[in-house]
Amino acid sequence: MLTVEQMLSSHKANVETLMGLTTKAFEGVEKIVELNMTASKAALAESGEHAKSVLSVKDAQELLALQSSLFQPLAEKTAAYGRHLYDITSGSTAEFSKAFEGQAADAQKKFMSMVDTAAKNAPAGSETAVAVMKSAVAAANNALESVQKAVKQANEVTEANIAAVTATAVNATKQASKKR
Repeated sequence: MLTVEQMLSSHKANVETLMGLTTKAFEGVEKIVELNMTASKAALAESGEHAKSVLSVKDAQELLALQSSLFQPLAEKTAAYGRHLYDITSGSTAEFSKAFEGQAADAQKKFMSMVDTAAKNAPAGSETAVAVMKSAVAAANNALESVQKAVKQANEVTEANIAAVTATAVNATKQASKKR
């Protein structure tokens, strides 16, 4: 059985974990706000420069050349923004995943300790029930590990796909700009 001290210690650890994760979540939001402010300031400045450039155009051909020269940097900046945003969100998600995995592992250890203690104190003849319980716990642990591995693999595939799509978009824009 759990003692009062063990319960209080567990509760304290859970509160500390929650506070740490809340802090990480706010840090992620701060980074996203900072990224958006930086991107907004840059877009505003670039819009002003573009407007000045458009007003100084002398003919339609110069206007077309000016417009086409804007597409490649815009695509690259958009791709960079997307990568940066993804990095922020995946970093925050990784922190939450680590905390969850740590808590899950700790809970598994404590539960197995309780099962072992119960098995030692079980009345004679209950060995089969204890074995079934241990087997069920082991199966649940294996299932949880499989899910965690699948989530990690899905994240890796997502990261690879985002990198590929970003590279394709930037390259397509470069090619389109060269053709003009």
